[in-house]
Amino acid sequence: MSQEKIILGIDPGTTIMGFGLIKKKGAKLEMIMMDVLLLNKIKDPYLKLQKIFDKTSAIIDHYHPDEVALEAPFFGKNVQSMLKLGRAQGVAMAAALQREVPVTEYAPLKIKKSITGRGSASKEQVAGMLMQMLNLKEMPKYLDATDGLAAAVCHGLQNGMTGAKKGYSSWANFIKNNENRIDKR
Repeated sequence: MSQEKIILGIDPGTTIMGFGLIKKKGAKLEMIMMDVLLLNKIKDPYLKLQKIFDKTSAIIDHYHPDEVALEAPFFGKNVQSMLKLGRAQGVAMAAALQREVPVTEYAPLKIKKSITGRGSASKEQVAGMLMQMLNLKEMPKYLDATDGLAAAVCHGLQNGMTGAKKGYSSWANFIKNNENRIDKR
């Protein structure tokens, strides 16, 4: 008998954070829900991070996912955007780690390739393929929701988590695997 697993996928962002939950039983994937957290009306960048942390915590407390899959920030031309995305990802990761939910990061290219077969797929192509895969009836208003769902599906499709970046199941595990990033002053 296959073990059932709930996976939360998050597409972090400081304007819109997309997220989706799937249930995986054996090879079968089923969407539980997907949505977005709109942050564009909040001017204070620290308040945005607090909202991301609070929303991620609330989702975890309500749905009790077994694992979290995060889209890793991509290396673009704008360093400030990269920094903001990294912070958004970090607070979402912290919310999961605080609740001892293992976290795995995936590069956007890896997520797109696992859903569509092409790393260069557009948001619309990813959303269209997810609609077919999960029998979804309508396209969401914000494609960030399907981006979050895509992270969860990508994680669900991995066998033995090959190709995934490090997963962390606790702060101690994260620190052990990232000692070179810790300031020991």
